[in-house]
Amino acid sequence: MYAIIEDSGMQLRVEEGQTLEVDLRPAEVGGALTFDRVLLLADEKGVRVGKPLVDGAKVTAEVLGPAKGPKLEVVKVRRRKNSRTHTGHRQGYLSVRVTSIEG
Repeated sequence: MYAIIEDSGMQLRVEEGQTLEVDLRPAEVGGALTFDRVLLLADEKGVRVGKPLVDGAKVTAEVLGPAKGPKLEVVKVRRRKNSRTHTGHRQGYLSVRVTSIEG
């Protein structure tokens, strides 16, 4: 059984027990997070495609805590003396584990 959900403009394929990273939002560790925007649901009954959403379907996940992505380094070097910049960025995520898919 799997589902395709939409979260923060991204489409994610999820299954029960899967751990995934979604955009950072205020949530407490151990709490529940519900995704209502289910675009496709596949189970023993068959595949149901929403127009645009599947009616009555939802995905529930347990919050594991915040996580960080890989560090990205941005280096700009121009052909002038001492003309260089070096900055970095590290994106924050929220790690969740899918507990149930209903629909």
